Amino acid sequence: MRNAESWMQWANQPYCPISGHESPSLEFLTPMQRRRLSPMARMVFDCAWPLADNQPPMPLVFASQHGETTRSFSLLQAMGRNEGLSPTSFGLSVHNAIAGMWSIVRGDKTESIALSVNSDGLEHAFLEAAFLLRRGARSALVVLAEERPPPAYQPWIDDVPFSYAVAFRIERGMQWRLERHQDEPKEPQLWPNSLNFVQHLCLGSTSVHNTGGDRHWLWTRYS
Repeated sequence: MRNAESWMQWANQPYCPISGHESPSLEFLTPMQRRRLSPMARMVFDCAWPLADNQPPMPLVFASQHGETTRSFSLLQAMGRNEGLSPTSFGLSVHNAIAGMWSIVRGDKTESIALSVNSDGLEHAFLEAAFLLRRGARSALVVLAEERPPPAYQPWIDDVPFSYAVAFRIERGMQWRLERHQDEPKEPQLWPNSLNFVQHLCLGSTSVHNTGGDRHWLWTRYS
């Protein structure tokens, strides 16, 4: 799902895409730059690049709950076989690696923040971006990404229905309000917060209820 039409189809009839989907081509990058990016990083660049293209430099908030599980698991397997670890692979497995790669590739020296989040990472990423706006940034880029974990992790990671990345460029305004909410959603939440929010954006909803642990969040759109 890489265009507005496919996302609208998904929003109206949500489903889990078949695994092994086509990797983004990232034709705006050089071959050497593309080779250094993991599948998760490729998703981040693919969805975030159009929002930053032809825009002045802006701070980035990158958030993920599980991070580069595939790359990290490969390193653990190599250790189990008593093999030497690739310094490059190790360096690109850390949680802020994607944010660092973004800064290097784009030559953007503005602030970047990498958050290790819980299930309500969407809300915390937006709050972090709001703080940046309050400190003087004209706009901020918010990116969240998760990838399907290796099979060995799947009994413990059951909150990633499919690999995805979402990106938002936010500015000061009065279009949306975010607040902690006391009441639980009236209907069960079927998708992670990021996907739930994207679905309601596509459907033009005026409010979105999200949960994260024992926290409940209410997004309200003002027209």
